[in-house]
Amino acid sequence: MKLKNIILLEPQTQKEFEAYYLLRYQTLRKPWNKPSGSEKDDQENESIHLMACDENRNILGVCRLQFNSSIEAQLRYMAVKEGTQGLGIGKKLIEFAEQKAKEKSAEKMILQSREIAIGFYEKCGYRIVEKSYLMWDQIQHYLMEKKL
Repeated sequence: MKLKNIILLEPQTQKEFEAYYLLRYQTLRKPWNKPSGSEKDDQENESIHLMACDENRNILGVCRLQFNSSIEAQLRYMAVKEGTQGLGIGKKLIEFAEQKAKEKSAEKMILQSREIAIGFYEKCGYRIVEKSYLMWDQIQHYLMEKKL
C-alpha cells in the first residue's frame, strides 16, 4: 500500500470523533479484551486530538496531545491502523503533535511507550528516561522524552 497524501487534522465533527475513538479502541484496548470506553480518560476535553487520514478522509492514525505544564507536553493514545504501519503515518502524527506543542511554548515532549514501540520513538528523536509501569500485568511501558 502506498499513500499519496496523508492529511493531518484535528477532528471537528461528531462523525470524525467517533472514528477517532473507534481506532483508539480497536488498536489499543480491544486486543486486550478491554471494554469500549476504556480508550478515554478524564483529560479528553482539555487535550488536543490529532488524526491522520488518507485522501478519502479514512482515518489511518490518531494521537492525543496534552499539556502537563506550560513547558511539558505529553503524547498519548498513539495508534496507527492495522495494516498501515510503516508508511510514515506515525512519524507525521508525531511531527504534527510536536508542532502544536511548540506553538503553545512547550519545551519538551514526553510519552509512555510500549516496549514494542521503543525503536519507532527512538527514530523520531525520543530517548528512554526510565522503565515506568506494567499495564494490565502484561505491557511494559517506558517513559521517553524529547526536547523540542
